[in-house]
Parts: sequence; C-alpha cells; structure tokens
Amino acid sequence: MREDNRNLLIAIALSIAILLGWNYFYGVPQAEKQRLAQQQAAQQHTAQQGAQPAPGAQAPSPSQAGGPAAPVPGTIPSTPGAPTVETREAALARSPRVSIATPSLSGSINLRGGRIDDVVLKNYREQVDPHSPNIVLFSPSGSPKAYYAEFGFVGGQPDTVPGPTTVWTADSTTLTPDRPVRLTYDNGQGLLFTRTISVDDKSMFTVRDAVENRSGAPVSLYPYGLVSRHGKPATLGYYVLHEGLVGVLGDQGLQEWKYDAVDKGEPVPGQNTVGHVWNSVTGGFVGITDKYWAAAVIPDQTQTYQGSFTSRQEGAGHVYQANMLGQARTIEPGATTEVSSRLFAGAKEVRVVDQYAETLGIKNFDLLIDWGWFYFITKPLFKVLNFFYHLFGNFGVSILIVTVLLKILFFPLANKSYASMAKMKAVQPEMMAIRDRFADDKMKQQQALMELYKKERINPVAGCWPVLIQIPVFFALYKVLFVTIEMRHAPFFGWIKDLAAPDPTSIFNLFGLIPYDPAAVPVVGHFLMLGVWPIIMGITMWLQMKMNPEPADPVQKQVFGWMPIIFTFMLGSFPAGLVIYWAWNNTLSITQQYLIMRRHGVKVELWDNLRSVFARKAPAKG
Repeated sequence: MREDNRNLLIAIALSIAILLGWNYFYGVPQAEKQRLAQQQAAQQHTAQQGAQPAPGAQAPSPSQAGGPAAPVPGTIPSTPGAPTVETREAALARSPRVSIATPSLSGSINLRGGRIDDVVLKNYREQVDPHSPNIVLFSPSGSPKAYYAEFGFVGGQPDTVPGPTTVWTADSTTLTPDRPVRLTYDNGQGLLFTRTISVDDKSMFTVRDAVENRSGAPVSLYPYGLVSRHGKPATLGYYVLHEGLVGVLGDQGLQEWKYDAVDKGEPVPGQNTVGHVWNSVTGGFVGITDKYWAAAVIPDQTQTYQGSFTSRQEGAGHVYQANMLGQARTIEPGATTEVSSRLFAGAKEVRVVDQYAETLGIKNFDLLIDWGWFYFITKPLFKVLNFFYHLFGNFGVSILIVTVLLKILFFPLANKSYASMAKMKAVQPEMMAIRDRFADDKMKQQQALMELYKKERINPVAGCWPVLIQIPVFFALYKVLFVTIEMRHAPFFGWIKDLAAPDPTSIFNLFGLIPYDPAAVPVVGHFLMLGVWPIIMGITMWLQMKMNPEPADPVQKQVFGWMPIIFTFMLGSFPAGLVIYWAWNNTLSITQQYLIMRRHGVKVELWDNLRSVFARKAPAKG
C-alpha cells in the first residue's frame, strides 16, 4: 500500500470510529429523538389527565398532602402539590397573584403559598417562527407540567410557619425591575413573616425573608429554598448533554444527576423521599436544568447550608426537588432575623450567566451551562465565535472566519505535514525500488524504508495530522452548537434558519420541489433528510481525496470511493453549522495542500484524477 494512501486510510478510519462513537453516545438522530420526546410527553400528559379530579376540586390541606413539618436536623422539606387540573390557565386562575413584568420575563407570583410559579421567557419562542408561542419555564402546582420555586422557613410547632396554602398579602399588584413586591403574613401566634421579592431586567430574582418575633418565647426556624418539578420531563437523552438536577455544592464541586439517577438515590432521613444529600457546604447553587433553560436557587455564598437532590412518588409520577436548607435561626422575643437568597429562572445565556457569577460572586455559576469535559476548549471557542458574531451579526459567518483563524494557527504543523507528504511523493520511485528489491523480506523492506525516511527527513504518519487536528475542534464546535442558546435559531444565509438544527432541505424531494416530507417516512426518514450543505461537504471531501494518486489495490480504491458518500449520509443529521464548518475546512485544506505541494515542486494529482473520473473509457479493440 502506498504510504500516502495508508496515512489517509488511517485518518479516515479514525474519523469513522469517532463519528460512530459520537452517534452511539449521542443516541439516535435528532428527528427520531424529537419524535420519542413528543411521544413521551403525550404519554405523560395522558397519565396526568387520567388522574384529574372533578372540576372545582380544592387543594388538600398541608396535613392531607404531607406538607412540611418541623424537620429533623439535616433534612429538607418536601413541598406538596395540588390535584392536576385541565389546563395551565385553570391552575393560574385558582389563586390571587402578583404580575411579573420585565424586559425578559412575564408571569406572576402566587399569593397562595408565596411561590414563584409562573414564568414565561419573552425573548424566546418554541420554533423559529416568530409567531410561535413563547417558552414557558414555570407553571403552578396543579398544572400538567408543574415547575416552580419556593422559599421560606420550616420548624417550630404546627401552623407556626406559612405553608403552600397560606395566603399572603401584597403591597403591589406588579413586580418590575424598578419596584419590588413586599408580601406579609401574620400567623396569629406572635410571628410576622415578611417576604420582599425583587427582580432585575434579565433572569435573577432576589428573595429576602424576614421573621419578627412578637411572642414571649424564642423560636428556632430553618430557612430553605427549593426548585420543584412535578413529573419527569421529556428529555433528548444524549449521553454528553446533562438534563436534570445540577448544582455546585461548596468544595464538593459540580454535581450533575439525571432524573433516573435521583430516583435510585438513598432514602432521606425523616422523609418519604430518596436522593442525594450534601451537608455543611458553603457557596454554589442547586437547581434543575434543561438544554437551554434552567432554574436554580442560590444561597448566601458566605453561609453554611445543606444541599440535596430528591425524588418522591406522588400520584402516577415523581416530584423532583433541588433543595437548600440553612442552619437553624433562633429568634428571641422582640428580635428579627432575615435571610437573603436568589433565584435564577431563565435562558442560559453565556454572557448573562458569566456576569452573575462575577458580579454576585456565585461560586462556579458558569457551570450551569454544560460545557463538557473539554471546557478549556469549548468555552474559549464560543467566546471567539461570539466576538465575530457581534462584528458581523451572523454566527455562520463567524464560523467561517474562525475556521480560517484555526487554519492560520495550525499552519506550521499543517505545513510540515504537507511538506512531508510532498517529500514522500518525490521519493516514490525509490520506495518502489526498495519494495521490488526486498519483495520477499518484509523486515528488510521496512528497515530500508525507515532509513530512507530518516535520510529524507520524512514523517510517514504526517498525512494523518491535518485530519486529526480538526477532530477536537469538530467536537468543541459541536458542543457549542448543541448547548449554547446563542446558537439556537441562529440563521446563516438562504434556507438555513437555524445553525443548531440539520439542513432542512433534502435531495429526495428535489429540495422542496416535490411536495412531501422525507422525514415522515417510517424508520429511515431521518436518513433521507440529505440537504444541500451535507452534499457540498461530501463533494469537498471527495475533492480532497482526489488530491492523492488513486490506489492500485481495487479494494482500497472502492473504500476511498465510498468514503465521501458514507460521510455525507452520516453528517446529514448533524447541525448545519457543523456541516458548513466541515465543508469550509475541506475547501481550505484543499487550497493549502495544493499550494504547499506546488511550492515543493511536487505534481498535484487532483486535475489528473478528476479527468480520469469523467473521461470516457476508450472502446475495447476487437
């Protein structure tokens, strides 16, 4: 086998192995994932509908629902839910509310329980269509997908502290960035509870809970905060994408637990829950994250607390909670205690999350975004892409520019690689002579070849480097496209309206001229979504392979001939931004290799190989 073809074959084999492993860890293609997620959501909704009470049913009392009682030291309260109602709107109408109105968020605070349980993201929609519904993050208990945050105190005697059914009094009807809302509740036993909620113009709430003791005896209470989610949501299920409970718990560092893993946790003392508990931690946060959205409660970064992720059975499903429980506060008669916590509820925008981490001093809050194991590559790559995006206003253009910069950065290595390949082509006659001379002695043949490589300063594996170099960049760019919300619904030009989604066109319906959707074909539909950009990528890969001489071995020739087709179909379901990167990178590599080899006086085989492909064969002589 010729050495240059062997190197190319090694590089291709490595790439295929990595892509196959990538598909294994990332699961089935995106279209199939979305179908399964929708099916799971429908099944969950059906199960919830089956458990619905008659219209007008009332929420159970705390004792009936198993509400929080005086905790065993070191435990977290479990918050009860409410019977499932027909719609989210019906659940919202159950209780008096204070509206939330900011540039980024809309929704309301439930005065029954004092929960933040209605949050809509005004700047994000479910589909690329600007008229599609806004993203709903929080929904109240009793709705089909209940998801909310709660703060307060537990401890003392029964009915000492306000609970989920307690109705608070508000001093305003609307919460805005300029005007906080003050909630009050008098328990009739000498304790006055005050909750002041403020919000900024992005996604951060600040909650200050105060208790004034007007009784004649001291009271010990535990401050807490939690995010609760009723029912396991539909997830994409990718191995390298975390969807579930997440937090940074002091020196314990980043903790990521998927829903099923929390279900398999250890029993929590004093409760009917299972999960994972971390005691005596300082700094960080706990929350629940989706691919693009998250909710997290953030304690005072100087105070010690207990953090936990818990799950409990409730009806037909589970309730998942990310909890923080502070140390006991003893309030003497005539004294007041105050606890300040924060709630992040919104989109995981990199700039916003990083700003909160820095300005609010939240420990490792930037890890709320799943940058993955290659954090040191992925995040800097995003920052560079984002820089050029702000210059040119298009992430696709940014990808093209960054690809050029990476080519410049790795030029010295690529130059050596292509120069070594050029030298290898120049000594091909000597290599063939060595093979002929030692045709029956492979050991001496290899020794003679190695001496030739050493004499001519040739690296026999140099041809692998141009492909291997781009693999870490390929992975990092995939991660950036996959997890950063900035890439979500980011257009390029023409038909590419979302760089984070596959090319929506397909050659199998003549790119839209035939009125049918190939993706609708059962089982193989996602393989039929072979768009323009994957085809362009396949052509550039084919041209790059034609830079080298055709292998003499017919088996190798067939393998090389099928490689671009295989890669085209494999990458057809990948994000369009990644396919554009690969096509552009191939184009630059072809240009770079052509110029370097010409400079070293080596004939480039590209044009001859192309002519041989399209030239008609001479008719056989009779």
